[in-house]
Amino acid sequence: MKKKKWLLAADHNACAESMAGELGLSRLTTRVLAARGFDTRQKAQAFMTHSLEGIHDPFLLKDMDKAVAEIRRAIQNKEKIAVYGDYDVDGVTATCIMIQYLKKMGADCTYYIPDRLEEGYGLNVAAIQSLYDDGCRLLITVDSGITAEEEAVFAKELGLRLIITDHHECKEKLPDAVAVVNPRRVDSEYPFRELAGVGVAFKVICALEKDRPIADLLKEYADVVAVGTIADVMPLVEENRIIVSYGLNYLQHTKNFGLKALMQKLGLDTKVVTSNSVSFIMAPRINAAGRLGGASSAARMFLTEDPREAAALAEHLCNLNHRRQEEENGIYEQIIARIKAQPELTRGKTMMLWGDGWHNGVIGIVSSRLSDRYGVPCVLISMSGDSGKGSGRSIKGFNLYAALEKNADLLEKYGGHELAVGLTVKRENLEALRDALEAYAHTAQNEEIVPCVNVDCRVEPEELTLREVRGLSAMEPFGMGNPQPVFLMNDVTIEEITPISHDRHIKLHLSKQGKNFYAFVFGMGAKSCQFVKGDLLDIAFSAEINSYRGNENVQLVIKDVKWADGEEAADREAWDTWNAFRTDREITKEQAALLSPTRDELVAVFRHVKANAEGGVLCAPAATLYRKVRYEARACSRMNVGKLMACLEIFRECAIFDYEQSGGDLVIRVMNYQGKADVNGSVVLKTLMAILKG
Repeated sequence: MKKKKWLLAADHNACAESMAGELGLSRLTTRVLAARGFDTRQKAQAFMTHSLEGIHDPFLLKDMDKAVAEIRRAIQNKEKIAVYGDYDVDGVTATCIMIQYLKKMGADCTYYIPDRLEEGYGLNVAAIQSLYDDGCRLLITVDSGITAEEEAVFAKELGLRLIITDHHECKEKLPDAVAVVNPRRVDSEYPFRELAGVGVAFKVICALEKDRPIADLLKEYADVVAVGTIADVMPLVEENRIIVSYGLNYLQHTKNFGLKALMQKLGLDTKVVTSNSVSFIMAPRINAAGRLGGASSAARMFLTEDPREAAALAEHLCNLNHRRQEEENGIYEQIIARIKAQPELTRGKTMMLWGDGWHNGVIGIVSSRLSDRYGVPCVLISMSGDSGKGSGRSIKGFNLYAALEKNADLLEKYGGHELAVGLTVKRENLEALRDALEAYAHTAQNEEIVPCVNVDCRVEPEELTLREVRGLSAMEPFGMGNPQPVFLMNDVTIEEITPISHDRHIKLHLSKQGKNFYAFVFGMGAKSCQFVKGDLLDIAFSAEINSYRGNENVQLVIKDVKWADGEEAADREAWDTWNAFRTDREITKEQAALLSPTRDELVAVFRHVKANAEGGVLCAPAATLYRKVRYEARACSRMNVGKLMACLEIFRECAIFDYEQSGGDLVIRVMNYQGKADVNGSVVLKTLMAILKG
């Protein structure tokens, strides 16, 4: 498991102090603003403004005039119009606002969202034929279609006119359509490239309603547009920031029956809705429908005007999300068990694993969890018969799409971008592809790629008051391009560790300088936690206000955590001493004392390994293992990592345990030893004792 690199921004205390007074903001907020380059009053005000003047003219988008003319003509001629969407939140929300608008205009319209499991992403000829046979004569894509060259030709031959609205990267040649509306076109002069698919669909509506004030259109559509934009992890800057800001405000009193029902189901109807609420609570439920092959139920929820149907569909999405979590956790735990049994799987610069029957709709999430946990690009492939469909996630600095492109001869199909890919591969090519990705990582990367955590500033406990933390909301909405502020606090003590959500996460009681905080580490259970009560930590975290039964307090959400610098230094000293000893370099009496285990310490290590080995194997970081032994046994207060290694070497000599180092972990195997071992015969122990005696 790779350690993440913490990138601490330069501090700007002086300008932060003056900006706080000038702008009426909390000092913590101005420290973050200054750290991000908004270090003057003018820059900060420009960043935080939500002025509608930042909404650009939709006709600056290429082909917008053609799209508007064609849609108006179809409505006027009473032709049937089909909206072709996508199965993720962005695609579903884009589909729904377009359908809502067309219906409002009296159009004869329908929508089509492909099945993720059966059809995959994008336009396909079978769907086009079906829509044409159903009487459709104008097809509008949303959040898809920009690479559908063959499908565009097929539609034209049928006599089905095509308008493409999309936001994905374009190829050099665009599909042959009546209009192609995409801010990422090579010839685009639109000032903002980062609209979501639902954002582009909204711009089409704005163009169709060019005489209506933008404020009115935002009031009508921004809540749904905000959900799709946030869920698609688009940068919340410039035009997106304005749209999402208005959308989050309107979400509080949304008139969309489906959104209202979902928020009530999730307990968000009585809270201030933030981008985090959308990202981590609402979006997974909406996405679950598409992941499990039924995105149309999410679309129906957005489109229904029946409160009872909306409530039933919201309930259905929550149930689907529960199923999705079960599928995801089942695959994840299966892989973690495999890694424990085969620790060599984590030794490479990449990770590629496959399994029969893994659910295609969730392996992307599992890939992301594994990539984050082990700090390497990860590709998972669900096999069925002789073929498999895969999903991969990467880390910043490693272009996973380029790695696939380099090895296209081993693939049936692939697509994606630098950080996320999809692929299809034959079973016979699995091992070759795994080896090729690893080889690419070794040849294409000049230096080790290390996951990074960007930290805005270092803080002390007295700075984390309710007023200061509440003031951070002035920087909302948070998301891609404007992440939630991350702070660093050194030398924090763990007072208690509590598992929550069936040990999927942990709650920490932390203290420093007489101040106490509760912090949450998501995705880390107590069993997998590397730390123990009493450890001294450095933490990178976000700060939030928790409200419960009328009481408010500051709570922390841990982004990354490591032992405090002093603890790390002591570990390095003990490691260096052990390495010197085991390589027969001369060490002093003081160093020998650092490594020499007492009988109680040997017993404590033996008991811990025997008690925690699963299937005769214990896999854990050495720094964690010795701390757990030290915490469990009062007689082991002087235990350190060097002493732990000496204990393991002594047990190896006695054929009690065997061990090896795998990455940052120790893999300890319990041997089938019979009888009573005499550790006094250990060469390691005798040598250390001889050095101590001089």
